[in-house]
Amino acid sequence: MPLATSAFQDAYDRLAQAFPGLTVTEVAPGEPLPTERADAEAGWTAAARFTEEGPEVAELIARDEATVEEYYGRRPRPDVGASLALHRYAWPVCLLFTVPAFLDRRVPRLTVDDVAVHHPSGRIAVRPRTFACLPDDPAAALPGARVVPDEDALRAEVRAAAAEHMGPVLEVFGPRMRRRGRSLWGMVTDELAEGLWYIGSLLGEERRAVEELGRMLPGATLPLPGAAGFRELPGPAGEPLTTRDRVTCCLAYTLADNTCVTCPRTCDTDRIAKLTAAQAA
Repeated sequence: MPLATSAFQDAYDRLAQAFPGLTVTEVAPGEPLPTERADAEAGWTAAARFTEEGPEVAELIARDEATVEEYYGRRPRPDVGASLALHRYAWPVCLLFTVPAFLDRRVPRLTVDDVAVHHPSGRIAVRPRTFACLPDDPAAALPGARVVPDEDALRAEVRAAAAEHMGPVLEVFGPRMRRRGRSLWGMVTDELAEGLWYIGSLLGEERRAVEELGRMLPGATLPLPGAAGFRELPGPAGEPLTTRDRVTCCLAYTLADNTCVTCPRTCDTDRIAKLTAAQAA
């Protein structure tokens, strides 16, 4: 049975309020996505197109390479350009699963056939067909609901739904990035963790987001090999500074003589300095 469109829009609206650069809209079951309409606005791309060796993948990578060259004054290596393009795709897509799970304890199943993206404007259209929820959720009575027994089962649904969507995308981007297996899925782990961590901070719920991600991504939950990996470092005045260890490197260091604060290449002393400077700013 199809899913009523009211199960996730509240969560997606809160996401847009916290982060206006991303707007997610549900499409009613049986209704076409923007890419399936004859009068579709230019710029929309079906997510399924990113699972094929077509022009959409090449165009996404080319746009990111041009942006990087303009900002840094140098052209990224082909594998770096592909990695940044995958990040551009995966970061918002992972939020489609983690945000409603975090806010409403509901997890949509969204295959690549049920998502369309409009990268120029930061819009995404989704068409959930089924979803997982807890027994006491009023949405359990909706068509398309699948009740799971407890919170751990719901967290497993987040991992499974994200993996189902990202798997075919990785098959296309992996060879371009010169990565495979654990490294590719480690990137998905990082996108799940850092996306919700950031949105949680914007919502004023960073601590709860960190705690939830620790339970959602404990490590060794194949195909996601890594853990959320959050930990605290002591600041200059003894205040706790939250950081994490990325499962993989995003390769941004190849563009500038610097590393990200969560990069496995960044030592704790440098992390403390970067985090302290960010707070001061």
